[in-house]
Amino acid sequence: METELSYKTDVHRRLCIKKDLIELSQWIDTLSTINTEIGSLKVIEKQLLKDHSLEMNLQGLRRKNTLVMGMLCKYEQELTKEYEYGKKEYNVTRAKEHEKKRDVHATFIQEFTQLKKGIYQKLSRYQRR
Repeated sequence: METELSYKTDVHRRLCIKKDLIELSQWIDTLSTINTEIGSLKVIEKQLLKDHSLEMNLQGLRRKNTLVMGMLCKYEQELTKEYEYGKKEYNVTRAKEHEKKRDVHATFIQEFTQLKKGIYQKLSRYQRR
């Protein structure tokens, strides 16, 4: 009876970690897309807007994107290792750790969205000369 319970616990643990890995993969894909978009926004800034503070904000955001991406990739390695070899039960502590990573990702997305809105507002006032 005890063997069946530990088997069910392991199946549940693997299922939860797999769910976290799938979500994490989506976050990483989003950050990769944002990195490409930041490159395009830098070209727009350089060719059209010529705003030094905007250039600095884009550079800072790209750096932050790199840091968040690194943190998430490290987390992905940890989760993959835990999925393959781990024995710790998936509990509230582990779920809260995942939520913290989600919050970091969501905060970065909000920052990027705010910066994009500012760029779009500047572009809407842009006039050819």
